[in-house]
Amino acid sequence: MNKITLLINCEDQPNIIASVTNFMADNKGNIVYIDQHVDREQNIFFMRLECEFDSKTFSIENFKTSFNNALVEKFKLKWRMYAAERKPRMALFVSKYDHCLYDILGRYNSGELFLEIPFILSNHNDLKPIADSFNIPFYHVPVTKDTKQKAELKQLELLESYKIDFIVLARYMQIISNLLIDKYQNKIINIHHSFLPAFVGAKPYHSAYKRGVKIIGATSHYITEELDAGPIIEQDVAHVSHSYSINDLISKGRDLEKIVLSNAIKLHANRKVMVFNNKTVIFS
Repeated sequence: MNKITLLINCEDQPNIIASVTNFMADNKGNIVYIDQHVDREQNIFFMRLECEFDSKTFSIENFKTSFNNALVEKFKLKWRMYAAERKPRMALFVSKYDHCLYDILGRYNSGELFLEIPFILSNHNDLKPIADSFNIPFYHVPVTKDTKQKAELKQLELLESYKIDFIVLARYMQIISNLLIDKYQNKIINIHHSFLPAFVGAKPYHSAYKRGVKIIGATSHYITEELDAGPIIEQDVAHVSHSYSINDLISKGRDLEKIVLSNAIKLHANRKVMVFNNKTVIFS
């Protein structure tokens, strides 16, 4: 059984769904999932579809060519098609914080995440024992103001050599430059330890404590040139009270970071996210 996942967006217009589903039927496909959304403000149509094919001669490359010839020009589609059985390859970037790394690797080891992790990269050596315990290659690429460009060229070399599909910054405490952003547009996922744009900076929980907040949050988003302003994939909150210490806030916040980041990874790896004009459409 061959299965494809199709994501499309275009200007909203009549007959898109019928044309796509008829194309699948004409090619002996069985649609097992379909969902769509119309952004009325921007007049943009979005759709996600999963389809199975029984034919032993099915070729996704040939199918892509046929789909492109039949429908793409007609509706001016922007589209992506994936072989559903292919696991995306994810690189993990970390620094010294280990809570998100442990959570991701635990989920990965149990088979919860539909992906492969070819390597872990860090600007410090502190978390190498964790990578070693999960038998995942670890690369130490130090970053200073003077070596940042050289370090990013090394990172890019590793990403290309391992054929990485997307990157997750699991509390990687370095600003990513355009060298990587341009190469991996909407493919670098970050976790931010607050609701954006509130309480930015190095010590958000200290700022939140001083303000006496009643909820804290975490936000996972794609990296863009503008710091912490990329398309949001997942968010969550927890209620807190005046009785919480700064350490309590940090502990509760780290729990949120783990959950929000892992959910964002699942959504991206399962091809359920579409980005348009710095906003996301998240399919179920």
